[in-house]
Order: sequence, then C-alpha cells, then structure tokens
Amino acid sequence: MTTLAEIEENFALFDDWDGRYDYLIELGRSLPPFPEAERTDANLVRGCQSRVWLVCRLDNGRLRLAIDSDALIVRGLAAIVLAAYDGKTPQEALELDTLALFERLGLLAHLSPTRGNGLRAMIERIRECARAAIADANR
Repeated sequence: MTTLAEIEENFALFDDWDGRYDYLIELGRSLPPFPEAERTDANLVRGCQSRVWLVCRLDNGRLRLAIDSDALIVRGLAAIVLAAYDGKTPQEALELDTLALFERLGLLAHLSPTRGNGLRAMIERIRECARAAIADANR
C-alpha cells in the first residue's frame, strides 16, 4: 500500500491537473480487493453521489479498513483515505486532519461539491468508528 508521504511526494511531481487526476485514478486501481460479502447497504457510506462501501474494524487496538467505490476518482480519494487511517489507533484517527491533507494536495479545490461531500462522509464514517472504539474501551 502507498504511504501518505509517497502520495504527497508523487502529487508534487505533477505540474498539471491532468497528471494528478491520472495519478488519483492509478491510486484507486491499487486499492486492495474489497470482499464481495461486505458490499451491503449497511456498509454504504451515506452522502456520497457514487456508491462507496466502507468497513472499519478494530484489530489489536488499530483501525483496519476496507474501502471501495464504483467511481474511479472516488476510488482514488478512498485510497488516500485508506493510507491516512488504516493502522491508526482510534485516538490517532480522531486527531488526524485529513481535510488539511486534501487541501495540501490541492484536491479540495478541484473536487465537485458532491465529491467533496462524499469525501467528508467517508472521513466522518471512520471517525464514528474511532469514537465507538474509544467508547467501547472505556466501558
């Protein structure tokens, strides 16, 4: 899996948005396979124009994510979200400012409002998972 540092370095290599969009699509194609059994309504992220499935589990105190979409650009955004959150502790996930990352990459300014809303919905779903894991640990 590509790291956030690699993603940021690679985005900086492109002078134009055509190259960045091509790289975003390439990132989406590199997503790990999503389990067919997890393509359920319960795992759909609400607020996304395209279909996005997200599974968030806690494994040895770390968030483990599986994510997929039926849209190429959104798959690329999901790959960045996965690189940002997968393997983080719930507390680390809550402290992460992913929108600032997307701002640094210049993506927020180049996303349609509906894609931006979908990105925020993915992030909020992961944050909900992290909050639930913390609440469960404190019981």
